[in-house]
Amino acid sequence: MNWSSWLLWGFLATLVLTTISEVTQGLGLTRMNMPYLLGTMITPDRDRAKLYGFFIHVFWGWGFSLVYVLIFEALHETGWWRGVIIGLVQAVFLLVAVVNLLPGLHPRMASEQHGPESANLLEPPGFLALNYGARTPFAIFLSHAVFGAILGIFYHLK
Repeated sequence: MNWSSWLLWGFLATLVLTTISEVTQGLGLTRMNMPYLLGTMITPDRDRAKLYGFFIHVFWGWGFSLVYVLIFEALHETGWWRGVIIGLVQAVFLLVAVVNLLPGLHPRMASEQHGPESANLLEPPGFLALNYGARTPFAIFLSHAVFGAILGIFYHLK
């Protein structure tokens, strides 16, 4: 495995993914802000949540890029389209499985089964994260496809 290539391109791909996520939210394509959601898991302070969540998101994204690299290594090939396919599979997994787990993991998120309480300040994402907007799945597919494409193009096998 090419550790230096993974460290560099995994980090840069994660920064691009995070930037795309912020842009899609800023343009009104989605109300989902994963760094903010992650940050509010550890602090109720909304301003600090954005900062903490950014670093959590970058760290996790960097870690997930290792999965892509391991797949490339197992295939003995890279390529933008392989990265895009892996990114789209990850996006489907996130939309179908992971976002539905958030209310059970997040101490400040309401549940669709139990509704909001005074301590639960965040809306649950719902199926495919559609509670955050009808174009949220598109935003997630886009950011993860670009993430995968960057890794597929720039990660170099040894």
